[in-house]
Amino acid sequence: RSVLLAVYRFLRENGCRWLFPGVDGEYIPTAAVKGVQYHKLADYRYRGQCNEGSEIQYNMIEAIDFTPKIGMNIFMLEFDNPFTYYNKFYSHATNPAMDPEPVTLETVLQWKRQCECEISKRGLQYHDMGHGWTVEPYGISSYRGWTKEETDLPDEIKKYLAMINGQRELFGGIPLNTNVCMSNPACRKIMADYIADYAETQNNVDFLHIWLADATNNHCECDECQKKTVSDWYVILLNDIDAEFTRRSLSSRLVFIVYVDTFWAPLEEKLINPARYTLLFAPIFRSYSETYGETPNPEKLTPFVRNKLGKPNGMGECLAYLNEWKKVYSGDCCCYEYHFWKNQYYDMGFQYLAKLLYDDVMALKQCGIQGIIQDGSQRSFFPNGFPFYVYGETLFDCTRSFEELEEDYFTHAYGANWKQAKAYLDSITAHCDYRYMSGTNSADLNRSMYYHPQVAEQFEKIPIITAAFRPVIKDNIRQPFRPQTVAWQLLQHHADYCDMLSTALAYKARGMDTECEQKAKEFYYEFGSREDRIQRYFDYFLSQRYLNMILSRKTRIVTTQ
Repeated sequence: RSVLLAVYRFLRENGCRWLFPGVDGEYIPTAAVKGVQYHKLADYRYRGQCNEGSEIQYNMIEAIDFTPKIGMNIFMLEFDNPFTYYNKFYSHATNPAMDPEPVTLETVLQWKRQCECEISKRGLQYHDMGHGWTVEPYGISSYRGWTKEETDLPDEIKKYLAMINGQRELFGGIPLNTNVCMSNPACRKIMADYIADYAETQNNVDFLHIWLADATNNHCECDECQKKTVSDWYVILLNDIDAEFTRRSLSSRLVFIVYVDTFWAPLEEKLINPARYTLLFAPIFRSYSETYGETPNPEKLTPFVRNKLGKPNGMGECLAYLNEWKKVYSGDCCCYEYHFWKNQYYDMGFQYLAKLLYDDVMALKQCGIQGIIQDGSQRSFFPNGFPFYVYGETLFDCTRSFEELEEDYFTHAYGANWKQAKAYLDSITAHCDYRYMSGTNSADLNRSMYYHPQVAEQFEKIPIITAAFRPVIKDNIRQPFRPQTVAWQLLQHHADYCDMLSTALAYKARGMDTECEQKAKEFYYEFGSREDRIQRYFDYFLSQRYLNMILSRKTRIVTTQ
């Protein structure tokens, strides 16, 4: 891996850049190769991404290939069989403009193995699994992801499930969201044996992630489980798993996650063999209007109350919970982040997202965090790959300024007129209120979390901005370097995207739901029909899912007495 990273750094020093995944993102000048003197140890140990969103196999291969080119060293594949992610694309369930293309479990498993080979070929650190351990060992399949199952489970399986409100059932009918009775030694042994069996078979895995179920406030309420916090039982389970790995002489590194209900640190238990483990800090409810530079605020800490927990979101609050964990665990720590999950769709110009990423990475060391694994779509390059470029480059070398990175990326992506492209995207970002898009800037919560007429005025200016810039796009659409042509072509599609989305959002911000609904339908259909042209860069499924949470939100009519 270090040799491969060094080769890409050598090529970079000779003028090469990788602006997007795939051959169309390769900026390769025709020039004599020169000698380079360069010595650098990456500033962060953990630098990578995890699959998410709707997946296409050749995009996955390109994403793996792209990873070391921008200085990253980790690729993670969530789930033993990631059928749910692939099915989101190939079923085209949310895209009325495309016909379904069914894939089977067997095909997806083959594709995962192919991805593993590509990861191994490049010597990347391979992280595997995550959710699923709380049901798969007991014969309950989780391959359909977050889909409700109509399953009548036998009592011999139900007895291992978490008891909630006196019932041992699938939580909300969803296997992936279902926890187990961790106070039951037999239940823990089944899981520990199953995970050890998996590790023996999948011996190409460098870091195996041991996560509990997804969702929150879904843990067992039986009398025995009530005696300890969820995190205390989690540590007991992790110690059982470590003991089984030790018995079998398995040297696998394991990862435990501080996520939703395990945000609250254990009160009594500690890891017996902490050297085997890495802590993964996953603040999924965090505010993306703040950064890791916030001061931890222990005054925001609340006591653990089983199945009645809130959602810590202020970064000072989140970091205070992490510090509580550090009192009982002093080993390796990295974070699992979500910049390229739903948050990328809240910034049309991508400039806010890029600066937020930069500020987050720059602040990690003061938090004692050794890097990031991004949970996000492998197609997060619309309108460009600047945020991803900032992510990879800054984790590798945090001495670089944001302005330096900005000029470097934009000059290679847009050529001579890069300053105009940058100013244009700056303006789009300035008129797309991130706090509004993330649901934290309502003018009247009695009406809606998305009611704000003044923000509507900003959205209404976006089509004016794009109209003024379209002649520049037209003049620059043919470039000498292929990635620059692609970059300007994406801006052409993106201008239409901004026009249609901002129009729908303006109606939403004014509380004009009927008009918003009509414009949203037009927007979804138009960009659904373009998916085959821009899908390498744009995840239609993920964008539609999270934008629809804004555009479909009903505005209440408020009457005065």
